Amino acid sequence: MREMEQMRYVRRDADGEIVAVSMEPLEGFEAASTDAGEVADFGRRCAAPQSRFAESDREVVRVLDDLVNVLIEKNLIRFTDLPPAAQRKLMERRGLRESGTHLGLLGEDTALF
Repeated sequence: MREMEQMRYVRRDADGEIVAVSMEPLEGFEAASTDAGEVADFGRRCAAPQSRFAESDREVVRVLDDLVNVLIEKNLIRFTDLPPAAQRKLMERRGLRESGTHLGLLGEDTALF
């Protein structure tokens, strides 16, 4: 048996573009079915900046990881100067990178420094 389709309610701007979606009927919103392409497009538009932000976070983590390693290699900081939790996390990441189980955030070219 097919489940009952859940209704969504949308609010549009002056150009007719969806600017908000609600699970409940609110003032200024109109009914739209969940299979409406417009609702799906709106969801993708909203998710795109968040997805890019998460990707940026992963890239920054890799940069910080590399920065800490460079500082340690140049004897500007000692590994033991870091808090124990940071030491554990860095050791875990080093192990993952050495085993080849990494995210490949910088692509194949890792000779950046």
